[in-house]
Amino acid sequence: MATQELKDANGRLIGTIRNGSNGGLEIFDESGWLKGTYDPQSDQTKDSSERLVGTGNLLTTLL
Repeated sequence: MATQELKDANGRLIGTIRNGSNGGLEIFDESGWLKGTYDPQSDQTKDSSERLVGTGNLLTTLL
């Protein structure tokens, strides 16, 4: 997956998920601000301040 666009029910872009440099995923809001990361090796999602959000891919909860 290179880039996945996330849209609301009206088709408006609300965020994107991109491949990260470490093999994980990164989520960005509609303005391009990093909201968080997911590391598949540790199976953890962290917010943009590196605080643990939870186990598993929870990126969409950060929008």
